[in-house]
Amino acid sequence: MSDPDAPFAELPAALVEEVLSQTASVGERLLESFQQAKDSRKGWRQTLVKKGYIIKESTLGCPSSPTTCATDGSYAMERLLTVDLAAAAAVAMEGLTPPSEQRHWDQPRHSTIIYAEPHQEKTVNVLRAAMIGEELILACKAPHDLVMLDCTLTLPIIYFNQGISAAKEHPELHISGYFVNHVSDYLDAYRTILMSKRSDKQFIGNPKYSTRREIGEEMGWEGTHDDRGLLTLVLEAGELTKPMSLQQTPGQTWHLGTNSLPEDIKKEAKSLADDIVAQLENVYVFYYKPHDWLPALRIESAQDVAKNKHRLAIVVQGVKYQCATPSMLEPYPLYLADRTVKALVRALPAFRHVTTQRIAEQYGGDIGEVFFAMHGYRSEGGR
Repeated sequence: MSDPDAPFAELPAALVEEVLSQTASVGERLLESFQQAKDSRKGWRQTLVKKGYIIKESTLGCPSSPTTCATDGSYAMERLLTVDLAAAAAVAMEGLTPPSEQRHWDQPRHSTIIYAEPHQEKTVNVLRAAMIGEELILACKAPHDLVMLDCTLTLPIIYFNQGISAAKEHPELHISGYFVNHVSDYLDAYRTILMSKRSDKQFIGNPKYSTRREIGEEMGWEGTHDDRGLLTLVLEAGELTKPMSLQQTPGQTWHLGTNSLPEDIKKEAKSLADDIVAQLENVYVFYYKPHDWLPALRIESAQDVAKNKHRLAIVVQGVKYQCATPSMLEPYPLYLADRTVKALVRALPAFRHVTTQRIAEQYGGDIGEVFFAMHGYRSEGGR
């Protein structure tokens, strides 16, 4: 294990010196970029105010504090000598509860998947699609006023396309069968979130990282900063931008291919996919800065939420109530869910060791063969 207090201990001295010598020029370029943003901040804000793109949260009204939760997921792959150990988990974590709240949410609030698979590069594509599908199902089951997803609302369609394609190519994978058997449930949950028809339940996507520049392009701003970076400098505490339609990359059209699915579920999946593609045209985005100590948060929601003043107020109130301390740069339930699922990647080697021990106890041959077969050569994971 590397010592976190000595990050250069295992690197050649010449390599360290060369990298350090290059940091000066990197710092100069970053400083220039920061200075340009600082000099342009006042003009950017004046443009937004003049065009009516800045909204004070106080103008939305003040509904009672909503109950909240967040869902997140992660996956991990252990590449062993003989097989791949594939695991995924999705969790839903409740936020800080308003004092008057008494409703009860039955356990479990998580979902797990783990399989031993033959070596295939695209196993991870199916595993990731199943992971996000489980997240969406948990989100739909949550009995809360505001449900937060730790991703953009367009991410599931990308993962589902990859998962459906990989499942067709590798039907021998256990995870392929699991994903195909549940794909209709996943698509139904995704459609429900994109439509957000229930006025007592708001779904939002809150990605940490995004390269989108809807507002920057609308205002004609030049520069390399994305909208979130710029609006962190421009917005004051308690302000949000006017919700606007999510822009697609020029020439891009949404598509969810279901033709490769089995005949018994293809018709239902096709109908759900058509609804999903149509609803993606109605995704809206806005940025909100709850407090001075927070960066601007990118929030995506259905049109019925973003264009309804009362429902938008519930979202804003819920997000602000969950941003209670400067030690977390995101709403509390998202922070908690993220920390929980990231533990899966760290824990997978321990699961492998337990499995190895159980096999060794019952194996009739040379026990060394077991340890060779279950030796991990490479690990990968993500969310």
